[in-house]
Amino acid sequence: MPHHDPYGRDVLSSGRTHARKQLPEVPARPGLVVEVTETGYVGEIIRIEKAAGGIAMILEDRRGRRAAFPLGPGYLVEGRACVLTRPAPRAQAPAKPERTASGSRAVAHAPARVARGSRIWVEGKHDAELVEAIWGDDLRIEGVVVEPLGGLDDLPEAIAEFGPDPEHRVGVLADHMVAGTKEMRLAESVMREPRWAGNVRVIGHPFVDVWQAVRPEVVGIRAWPQVPRGEDWKTGVLKRIGWPHADHRDTARAWVRILKSVRTIADVDPALSGRVEELIDFVTVNRH
Repeated sequence: MPHHDPYGRDVLSSGRTHARKQLPEVPARPGLVVEVTETGYVGEIIRIEKAAGGIAMILEDRRGRRAAFPLGPGYLVEGRACVLTRPAPRAQAPAKPERTASGSRAVAHAPARVARGSRIWVEGKHDAELVEAIWGDDLRIEGVVVEPLGGLDDLPEAIAEFGPDPEHRVGVLADHMVAGTKEMRLAESVMREPRWAGNVRVIGHPFVDVWQAVRPEVVGIRAWPQVPRGEDWKTGVLKRIGWPHADHRDTARAWVRILKSVRTIADVDPALSGRVEELIDFVTVNRH
């Protein structure tokens, strides 16, 4: 008489497999914004450090409060579940890099030239810092200085004081240049001035602020939000992407975070990079 097994066949012996969904692994690098799934706590990774149980990450929320969390599963990044892992140590920069951040061929051990006569002027400090981050090596080789202008309203006086000529050209990078505006008319008037015609070039990029020229995915957001006219643009952006925005200190910290995310020319929109490179060519045309 056949033996009857009251428990039936072992389900593990059926040959069927139940694949568990594999969560993506994300390196827990400083600057990454993380949400703790269990509690809803949201914070930016400030640092990774050794802890009693292994490696911990320190998160800082929008109010400046910090807390330690273990690496592993249980987190969301940009709304997606993931496993946070220890970031690999950054490889040491090669002794002789082949390319600069702008993509130009690097010149090993080349000293910076003493600043020559030509200048590139930008509207603000953040613009100058972004240009330096990408094109700084190239500009030092050429001896070109990038300086914040402050605003286009001061351009005619600044140009007159500088006195451009073929050996002392001025290239100007302007924010949000739109046809038919006062700024566009002013720029055209400056470039037509007979005293320095051909030695001044004003080029506008289409962005409200240079922050917007950084590719959003590099910063960790899907897109730069739209901010209604009349509202401070930077404060409005920070509010809509969920970053601290109480005062100018939050704005300054946000810019540091954005700038740190920029490593090469590929991290900014071509609508900015093309215009900067056009200005560099303009002010160095008689150098070689």
